[in-house]
Amino acid sequence: MNTTYTNGHVVQVKDVVKSFPVGDGEITVLKGISFQVKGGEFVSIVGPSGNGKSTLLNMITGIDRPTDGEVVVTGREVHRMSENQLASWRGENVGIIFQFFQMLPALSLLQNIILPMDFANKYTPKERRERAMHLLERVDLADQAHKLPSMVSGGQQQRAAIARALANDPALLVADEPTGNLDSRTAGDVFDLFSDLVEQGKTMLMVTHDKELARRVPRVLEIIDGKITRDEYVGGAEWAGY
Repeated sequence: MNTTYTNGHVVQVKDVVKSFPVGDGEITVLKGISFQVKGGEFVSIVGPSGNGKSTLLNMITGIDRPTDGEVVVTGREVHRMSENQLASWRGENVGIIFQFFQMLPALSLLQNIILPMDFANKYTPKERRERAMHLLERVDLADQAHKLPSMVSGGQQQRAAIARALANDPALLVADEPTGNLDSRTAGDVFDLFSDLVEQGKTMLMVTHDKELARRVPRVLEIIDGKITRDEYVGGAEWAGY
């Protein structure tokens, strides 16, 4: 895995503005956002609903493009890539974890995890299956490998989704409200898994409204009204949160 990026930064966001057309005018959701994330950092992105957190994640993952500004992730200028380039880059470099799991319902957990490797044409078919089983073991789901998503709990689906996000060994993990549909105990288990991954060298960005989890993340980035109002290393200290 290549982790040699500009000054060791996996994510570089510079003066990013994002506006959307509304009727005869437009609404600006991000208003000149700038920050950097070094390899191996764990950052929580917090703030009230509707203030641009998920939009920012979409800029970083290349799901959407900024109206103005620059987004450089894993050394690539995401804002300049074509859709085909983005799909290829994202498949290898970014693991995305969603609030609603987004597992394909007709595929087993094992098949869901193999799929990103198929799309990226990474590893041999035998290696893909072995790696998928290893990842399921890593999230304590090896005994559920051949079950459909509907046959396991929400917490198990989210752990399977984390395994899927790790399929191609990406440098960056991005999670958008990953514990929003989980009970507090299961959310804590998922957070512990994230912490373990960061300790093993992954870089993690997590949007969350769960203040109990957010205060456990080493760095908090707060967005209010489309601007960064706080970017601080809190080291688990108490803070207001959302």
